[in-house]
Amino acid sequence: MKALVLFSGGVDSSTCLAMAVDRYGAENVIALSVYYGQKHDKEIKCSEKIAEYYGVKLKTLDLALIFADSDCSLLSGSDDSIPQETYAEQLEKTDGKPVSTYVPFRNGLFLSSAASIALSNDCSVIYYGAHSDDAAGNAYPDCSSDFNDAMNKAIYLGSGKQLEIVAPFVNLTKADVVKKGLELGVPYEMTWSCYEGGDRPCGVCGTCRDRIKAFEANGVTDPLMK
Repeated sequence: MKALVLFSGGVDSSTCLAMAVDRYGAENVIALSVYYGQKHDKEIKCSEKIAEYYGVKLKTLDLALIFADSDCSLLSGSDDSIPQETYAEQLEKTDGKPVSTYVPFRNGLFLSSAASIALSNDCSVIYYGAHSDDAAGNAYPDCSSDFNDAMNKAIYLGSGKQLEIVAPFVNLTKADVVKKGLELGVPYEMTWSCYEGGDRPCGVCGTCRDRIKAFEANGVTDPLMK
């Protein structure tokens, strides 16, 4: 059995990769790294290093053109600044809509693309790292359990019942993700999450704040913040 892992080089996807390797063996795992015009394209370099660390095959995909018309603050084509607030603080200003760093239907596009690649490489499962913290309050609706269930059904049926999605953290928190990763020895010092993509994490964007809190909840310091 082979698995394809949607792989950004961040905490969640790196933990997914470690789980897939632990279960199926590195020779049966493919990592898929996607460039979509993100400002923090440093994560692509991190994904290359981590894939090499685990000895898995890495495929890359450029989907930036699809988001060319989006003004999402996460994308390089946007002049909007990335909010330096928690997601909860951002959601107070969105009137129920996703936060400004939500990339339009990104996970739907990623999973659909991954399905085609997975089927072409005889994979039976797709792993991805959506977790409940990102889905909370509709910040990132394409990380919710409802969305995952719908996409899983569509991909299962559309693949002739050959392919399924595995989202091991969809009902868990980021702290739970880090706990699992620490048990598996994930090299978190090699990962990248910050939306700013500088030399060091900014520490104040939504994803940095969540990451720092997740490590603190496990009684350790984020290795990138030491």
